[in-house]
Amino acid sequence: MRIAFYAPMKPPDSPVPSGDRTIARALIRALDMGGHDVFIASQFQSREPLGDPDRQRAVQEEGGAIATSLVETYRGSDGPDLWFTYHLYYKAPDWIGPIVAGEMGIPYVAAEASHAPKRAGGRWDINHCQVEKSVVEADLIVGLNSLDARCIRPLLSGPEKMIQLRPFMEAPADLRYDRHGLRKTWSERFGIPLDRPWYLAAAMMRPGAKLQSYSTLAEALRKLGSENYALIIAGDGPAREEIEALCKSLPVYFTGEVRAEDLLGLMSSSDLFVWPAIDEAYGMAILEAQSQGLPVIAGRSGGVGDIVRDGETGTLVPVGDAEAFAAAIRELTMDVQARQDMSQNARQVFERDHTLDFASAQLNQALEALVHG
Repeated sequence: MRIAFYAPMKPPDSPVPSGDRTIARALIRALDMGGHDVFIASQFQSREPLGDPDRQRAVQEEGGAIATSLVETYRGSDGPDLWFTYHLYYKAPDWIGPIVAGEMGIPYVAAEASHAPKRAGGRWDINHCQVEKSVVEADLIVGLNSLDARCIRPLLSGPEKMIQLRPFMEAPADLRYDRHGLRKTWSERFGIPLDRPWYLAAAMMRPGAKLQSYSTLAEALRKLGSENYALIIAGDGPAREEIEALCKSLPVYFTGEVRAEDLLGLMSSSDLFVWPAIDEAYGMAILEAQSQGLPVIAGRSGGVGDIVRDGETGTLVPVGDAEAFAAAIRELTMDVQARQDMSQNARQVFERDHTLDFASAQLNQALEALVHG
């Protein structure tokens, strides 16, 4: 099929790295593997973060104009057989796809749609209503965060209208075999002591939930009662100075933004991946860590549990609970056998449930059934 792909939150070809961009690209790759011709339909971003009804109406109007233009273009050329939208929620609804799909008479598919009934009648009511309408009219919803299903399924006419995928990524090489060499390289590059446990956090440094997670992490580390470890933070962004201040006097090593392939090597070199995951949908860095057999300690937020099997591949703690987070770090640092077991389990679970190949097969089977019955 020829598939029009659209991400109202952030275009897949955005130069700014993020989990959103990573997932969009992974979905495109999964569709490509099914033999489909996938193209980005629009780079229009519908996000309205302030709850301004006038701005939402203006965005709606702009999106409608783009949809009308696309319909005219598609009718005069090789139009799509299916429309695929990734990530729509009350701050970033889809004002384009439903119109184009309706006018062209093609299926409309939405992945990672989030419906929040509490937004009805509030500042984002216009956007909320559009998300609800898009979900109701969708021919198929592709879930990526299992918690979204609770509010999405009641809007659907039947269970066949939704499939649930686990977060996924292309299976990278298992770099653990070269752990000693990689660890030495990173140690020399950033002066990280080799004789201490390495804790790793990898996330963008921006205000809001990310900054809150960094704050909780710093608070947890201060509760350990020991500085016999090295916390490595991979990431950069506008909140870096605040985060550096939070970590002042702690044994923290900042790498700045790290290339994707280098980050996997850093994960293979570390002993624990630590991330409080405040308001995290699921966290692609957490999935990357598990792909390298790195045990994870994370907040039990959103769909993080779709990746981390509590007690099997890592430990989940109450969100924002620095004391519980510190206790989990302390326990796994001391229990070497538990870390080894979790490492092995993490890699096995990733290869079984979270690979691009596995997700692509599920996704394309659902699309074929949708189109051909």
